[in-house]
Amino acid sequence: MNPISKRRHRPAWGLALALALSLGSAPAAWAQSGARPAASAPQDEAKKPVPVSAVARRVYERARGQLMQIRTLLKSQDSQASVGSGFVVSEQGHVITNYHVISQFALEPDRYRLRYGTTEGESGAIELLDIDVRRDLALLRIKDFKPDGVLRFRPPEQPLSKGDRIYSMGNPHDVAFAVVEGTYNGLVERSFDPLIYYSGAINPGMSGGPVVDEDGRVVGINVSVMFLAQQMSFLVPGPFAAELLARSRDAKPLDKPVWPQLTAQLMAYQDELVQAFVKQPWRDAGHARYQLPVPQEQYMRCWGRGTGADTKGLEFQRSQCRMEHAIYINGGMQTGYLDMAHEAYDGSKLGSLRFARQYGNSFRNERLGRDDRDRTAPYCREDFVEQQGLPLRAVVCLRAYRKLPGLHDLSVLVTTVDANTEGALGRFDAKGVSFANAQTLTRHYLKGFAWTRPQ
Repeated sequence: MNPISKRRHRPAWGLALALALSLGSAPAAWAQSGARPAASAPQDEAKKPVPVSAVARRVYERARGQLMQIRTLLKSQDSQASVGSGFVVSEQGHVITNYHVISQFALEPDRYRLRYGTTEGESGAIELLDIDVRRDLALLRIKDFKPDGVLRFRPPEQPLSKGDRIYSMGNPHDVAFAVVEGTYNGLVERSFDPLIYYSGAINPGMSGGPVVDEDGRVVGINVSVMFLAQQMSFLVPGPFAAELLARSRDAKPLDKPVWPQLTAQLMAYQDELVQAFVKQPWRDAGHARYQLPVPQEQYMRCWGRGTGADTKGLEFQRSQCRMEHAIYINGGMQTGYLDMAHEAYDGSKLGSLRFARQYGNSFRNERLGRDDRDRTAPYCREDFVEQQGLPLRAVVCLRAYRKLPGLHDLSVLVTTVDANTEGALGRFDAKGVSFANAQTLTRHYLKGFAWTRPQ
């Protein structure tokens, strides 16, 4: 997550807005923890440092020789574009970091170059071998580098327990290498992919740094923090980084834009996500007239609200459900998530004419995107359909990705058209799906509409 995510956050280059960098477009409140330009610390951060425990000092001293700062430089000016962290995982100079730390170079290698820096002030060129965009990971290598030891991964068969102390390391805000003592709190609930919940203060610039146990073994990789929260941080589980190393340690350096790799990985991911989602039955929305599609909360979160009992005008009930984690592509685009909502209206206090006007305006006010540098303008089709006897007006829109061929953003708008002063609106969005899976999701969503009781 931004890779700390609220999915619709915008990156904020600069320390004062550091928490605004986010991973995705779902309205979760997570913000990315790294890959930012250097900036000086504000005065309110110049506080007396929190005392570090003897264990934290010990694990840092053992790991400091394997810690790296990863810099992305703009070739034309040789100026710093972003900064993150990484760590050495092999005697051959392999380094793990986050994908979002090196995404500028990965997407535009002709404009950017990568450099590493050690805790002792050494620096040099570093090359990209592979990425795992789904888990926000990248594998780098420093040629002809003789590391002072390597960091090993904690075996998966030795899981941590909630409350265990773990230690995050990296270079926050390009100030200095640091160690942060925190607590393992298990995996994030309702997340499609495993993500570790860590109670500790991860800051921008620490993305890609290791989080180790008391024996110095890597349990996770810094990736994101919760927006506007206190010490709520998130880690990519270590086994995913170990798999990336095993798969690509002998790979040739990537010197071309990684769009083909992104496309292949996202295609595989969306297939898995869609298949899992459509297997789940819809839940009951509890409406007296309509059955409305409400998803299971296995990896989505749902919220509801409505008008008060004493409302004099239009009454409504709203439910919104979304995945809180998205896949980071670049500073302006995240993908790979589902988002849906419905609104049920009662306009009996308005009369049919006033209700029809407000009900129609609500349907027409939905935004479906526009032509931009990453996606085409939406192509939409509208029709009237009948679902289990319930008449519906439906609009289905697709926006194609310009550099990720075969992937689209899907939007489905649905409104009931069976009553003069009552109705329901629904919207379903899927980011980054194939044409076939867009059809599958559209059919699945429409099947969620019906009468509560046969008419």
